[in-house]
Amino acid sequence: MMGFAISDEFLGTFVPILVYWIYSGMYICLGSLDKYRLHSKIDEDEKNLVTKSAVVKGVLLQQTLQAIISVILFKITGSDADVATTQQFSILLLARQFIIAMLVIDTWQYFIHRYMHLNKFLYKHIHSQHHRLIVPYSYGALYNHPLEGLLLDTIGGALSFLFSGMSPRTAIFFFSFATIKTVDDHCGLWLPGNPFHIFFSNNSAYHDVHHQLYGTKYNFSQPFFVLWDRILGTYLPYSLEKRANGGFETRPIKVSKDE
Repeated sequence: MMGFAISDEFLGTFVPILVYWIYSGMYICLGSLDKYRLHSKIDEDEKNLVTKSAVVKGVLLQQTLQAIISVILFKITGSDADVATTQQFSILLLARQFIIAMLVIDTWQYFIHRYMHLNKFLYKHIHSQHHRLIVPYSYGALYNHPLEGLLLDTIGGALSFLFSGMSPRTAIFFFSFATIKTVDDHCGLWLPGNPFHIFFSNNSAYHDVHHQLYGTKYNFSQPFFVLWDRILGTYLPYSLEKRANGGFETRPIKVSKDE
């Protein structure tokens, strides 16, 4: 029994990390498809304020810290997790846990993310690191200041795990799904038939708006829904226009008077 628990804890920690690089790698291969890009390859190379090697190093650092904290979390909740794994599998239970976890992490990340924009000190010294990627790309999704990674992703993930009551085995699937969703939101592509574009209003185009100068005070929601942006008036509608030289471009439909 203990062997299965340890195995689930290990997989729940390291499978999402592996998924991140595999899914990012898929988008690297698709990056040459200019007709689906939200920004040109030239813009990606020239507008971003950080090198790709620095991005890779930053992401690996964050994932290392997340792995350490995840192992500690699973050890602390080990006895409860053992009980959870003995529960009979139920689609309804799984769906309830996923929905609760999605709402918890969305709520946490919205308010922390928005505050990091409102607080000039936090933005300058912490959150601005992520916004060095003016043109987002897949493997830059988790490029953050280590403190931001701890606050947004690690603590947010821990809260969603605890409040949803999911087991380490369920966590393998949830956090792998959340990782894929986060990478997709930063992929910089608008691919036809992408299920994340079909089922989620919060997608690569929506998040691209936030990375542009005109959208830094809007579209804070991540990674699943746009609920809090709509409730609190930070939702910025946009249109997706085809560029003459290929690809797409997000354009704001309206901007508030103070912009």
